[in-house]
Parts: sequence; C-alpha cells; structure tokens
Amino acid sequence: MPEREGCVLVVDDEALIALSLSDMLEEMGLPVCGTAATARRAIELADLHRPVLILMDVRLKGTEDGVHAALEIHRRHGTPVIFITGSREQETIDRIHQDHPAGLLIKPILPKHLKAEVERVLG
Repeated sequence: MPEREGCVLVVDDEALIALSLSDMLEEMGLPVCGTAATARRAIELADLHRPVLILMDVRLKGTEDGVHAALEIHRRHGTPVIFITGSREQETIDRIHQDHPAGLLIKPILPKHLKAEVERVLG
C-alpha cells in the first residue's frame, strides 16, 4: 500500500472511538491513512505512511502504551502527536510529557475541540 501524502494516523484501542475520530478528521478534509490499537501497529503504520499528524491514545492494547509508540515514531520521523486520554491523573499527564506532545485532548472529544487542536498543530 503506497504512502498517502497529508494523512493522519489514528491510534486508539477502542474501535468505536477510532472510527469516530476518523470520521471527524475526514469531515475536516483530512484523509486517515489507518488506525491502530497497539503501539507496535502504530509504529508500523507510521513507518509505512509517514503521516503529517498522529492522534494517539495513551492506553493501548498490548504491553506498550501510546507514549512508547509516540517516542519511537518521533525518533524515527519527528511526526507531531496529539495525545488523547480519558485520564486527568497527574501520572498520566507526566507520562505524556516524556514525549514531545504537540497537543493534548481529554476524552470525550468534541468535533470543535479536535478541529481547533488539529488546526493549531498543523498551522
């Protein structure tokens, strides 16, 4: 599958949330190059598609979390990541800041908040 220019990668372990985020992005005119539920798959898709942006949930299926995936993707490609979490716990927020977060959204994500954050990050 060839890489798609200007696409966004959606990483969330809950399929309905990934679908909802994908729909919101596509309504904004941004193609979604894929979705992933694990850190390993997120890294694979980032290597394949080289997205311009990643929406990354912190908690994922498997042993590695979204911060691990984001750190590896940033090391390889420097892709900006907007983290998504349902947690307001300081430990989670501190873990997110181990990476180079371009943004942070707290679930549930409203379309207007997603749009504003994506526009801010992509400039």
